[in-house]
Amino acid sequence: MKLYNVLFTFALFFIVAACAPNTVVKPTPIAEFEKTALSAPQRDYLIGIGDILDIKFTYNPELNELNVPVRPDGKISLQLANDIQVAGLTANQLRSVLVEKYASEINKPEIAVIVRGFERNKVFVDGEVLFPGLVEIKGPTRLVHAISLARGFRESARLSNIIIIRKDAEGKSMSTNIDYRKIIDGSDLTQDITLLPYDIVYVPKSNIANVNKFVSEYINTVIPSRVPNFSGFYNPYTYSFGGRTMDTD
Repeated sequence: MKLYNVLFTFALFFIVAACAPNTVVKPTPIAEFEKTALSAPQRDYLIGIGDILDIKFTYNPELNELNVPVRPDGKISLQLANDIQVAGLTANQLRSVLVEKYASEINKPEIAVIVRGFERNKVFVDGEVLFPGLVEIKGPTRLVHAISLARGFRESARLSNIIIIRKDAEGKSMSTNIDYRKIIDGSDLTQDITLLPYDIVYVPKSNIANVNKFVSEYINTVIPSRVPNFSGFYNPYTYSFGGRTMDTD
């Protein structure tokens, strides 16, 4: 009876896996997704948390500060100016703030602000790629480029339903499905959409990969290596049926 229950569970899993949701129920049309990327306002870069800054003093190099990280509270600390709020400012705005702060310490300070690392210019690639995580984008970046930055797909990837998630200009979430196979064979290159900072690219597992994972992580640990049958005990290389032994090799 125990073996019957295990086999029943196995059969039930196949049915569930085949029906598992690996797609967006009500996807945003790809054309609208592309429109939000192309219509994104082009403005000066705003410094964000995690960015790396260089602060250089033209006539006072002893005050230079290199590789200054923007802390989680959005602030930086310098030699003569502690806890300066920088997140949300452009490099030029920060330069003006620093000139004002250092005016009492330096005669006519000449300061340059250089953003070395751009934490905000990243997208998140997750799921069945070789190196999931944040990838840095420089300027307009398409889906194929982002996947290549994540070193491509695993064999278990489901290319027919890659999911892209982003927030529109009003902060509302939107998502769409991409059939990456059509990009590969050139039948629909419009699916190679332009990505925006903070977009999420999710590559789900194929149904076959889900079943394989189930077999390796569940069946092999639940079913004992020796299960009683008609001839005594199960041999991994033979089946016994009706008094006749059949070799599986």
